[in-house]
Amino acid sequence: MRSIGKWLPRSFTDNYSIIALVAAVSAFGASLTPSLMPRDPLIQALLSGVAAILAYEAALLVRALWRYMELNQFNKQQNFWWSVVGLGASLGILVFSLSKASSWQNATRYAVDLPPLEAGAPFLIFFLGGLIAILFWLLFRGLGIIRRIVSNQMERLVPPKVGVVLSICVVGWFFWALIDGALVRNAFKVADASFMAADILIEPNITKPVDPEKTGSAESLVRWDEMGRLGRQFVASAPSAKEIASFYEAEVLQPIRVYVGRQAADTPQKRAQIAFDELKRVGGFDRSVLVVAVPVGTGWMDAHAHDTLDFMMGGDVATVAVQYSYLTSALSLMAHPEYGVEQAEVLFDLIYDYWTNLPTDERPKLFVYGLSQGAFNSQATLNFLDMLADPIQGALWVGSPFFSNYWSEVRDNRIQDSPAWRPKYGNGSLIRVMDQFGGLTEGFSPWGPIRVVFLNYGSDPIVNFTFDSGVFQPAWLNMPRAPDVTDELKWFPMITMLQLALDSAFSLKVPRFGHLYVAEDYIDAWAAVVNPERWTSEQADKLKEIFSKRAAESEG
Repeated sequence: MRSIGKWLPRSFTDNYSIIALVAAVSAFGASLTPSLMPRDPLIQALLSGVAAILAYEAALLVRALWRYMELNQFNKQQNFWWSVVGLGASLGILVFSLSKASSWQNATRYAVDLPPLEAGAPFLIFFLGGLIAILFWLLFRGLGIIRRIVSNQMERLVPPKVGVVLSICVVGWFFWALIDGALVRNAFKVADASFMAADILIEPNITKPVDPEKTGSAESLVRWDEMGRLGRQFVASAPSAKEIASFYEAEVLQPIRVYVGRQAADTPQKRAQIAFDELKRVGGFDRSVLVVAVPVGTGWMDAHAHDTLDFMMGGDVATVAVQYSYLTSALSLMAHPEYGVEQAEVLFDLIYDYWTNLPTDERPKLFVYGLSQGAFNSQATLNFLDMLADPIQGALWVGSPFFSNYWSEVRDNRIQDSPAWRPKYGNGSLIRVMDQFGGLTEGFSPWGPIRVVFLNYGSDPIVNFTFDSGVFQPAWLNMPRAPDVTDELKWFPMITMLQLALDSAFSLKVPRFGHLYVAEDYIDAWAAVVNPERWTSEQADKLKEIFSKRAAESEG
């Protein structure tokens, strides 16, 4: 028994671990405070449990370093009283946090027009969060036992303190190798295979085009079965000329949509070439507006973005896109972040080089578009300095991730008195930022030859997340805040970063909040970027009404 006991971490019996308990309960309570977007109680329980165990282990690490440096320790009497005070404080923090949990969570829900939580939700969060924390606690204790075994063996060869450091390094490396090699890599392989299988699936409700001018038809350079599920959906769901004619009063055309799936070729260059050749075949360069769009990780194209522009321009639009991954945006960025950037770059360069050689009075206006990861990839490949002699006409980037090149520049170097959630950059003649509450007409200089619009919601965690939010309060929390961010949201070290990370992946999908952009705001954004002739506020209102009805019909 003694040989086993010497392997057990001291935290099983040491009263100093009461510090870790106070830290864990405090982190649990802080995790219940308002965040950017509401979460399901099960997801909130996961966040609370992880926050609690991370705080607990961090406190144990501080204690271990204290001992390692042989600093002063409490005596038995001090240990006793500290334990009493610590247990009392932990109980008080827990009771207070659970009593406030509903109002904290509901503050976020009210900000995005959602009904309040059910009364029993805080107790569900407490029990599930506690269970998650216990499971992780057992995992860390198991690692601690292994570390002590390794350390005891090393003491035969090296001094004890050296053995402690080496054992931590060895066990840490082994654990990371196990996670990264056996779990993460295999998980990516399984995810890639499953997403690819879903992508290959041919849906019976989507009919292959018979019009030879459409991508995917028998005459097309892109095979229907190689376009991918989301590509086929994007091409087949384009609004018809008849639908557009209900809004557009002049001559109407059928919009052109070219989409090349990842299965079409094995390299980005070949896929881009197919897309370029298909775009020429269907007359994309003869339209008045040409959009080089970059999809999100799975290849999905937001219908709100493209349908609104098709209506606005009377169908006189050609849109081209190429799929670069089967994975979701988050998995794609973690597994192969270079895939999307490379695909976006070769496609744009190919089209831009051809476009610049066309007569300026005969070629279409050229724009780029991207949503989420698509915005990041588009920004990473577009160099305005390389095209000053013959610039494109503009860009619309929606829900730009916090690490996107141009978005980072605009956010970090904004005019001093403008908020981080809707920054003003320069004099507004090149770049403007809007949200669902406006931002495009706030005393800017007139537009220049290039129009760039960022459409970002203030409550979008993918836009607002930063790693340094774990250490510093982010600027978007300064007052005044975005209208869709509650004033009750408080910053906590590490906790806020965890909240944002979880909100980015698992928050509830609420239209016109967070990362779910809607047609109404796309209409205003496209109108600013494309600047249609004779465009009026009455036309904008009419088009918004059309898409509001379309959204209601699709939900019904």
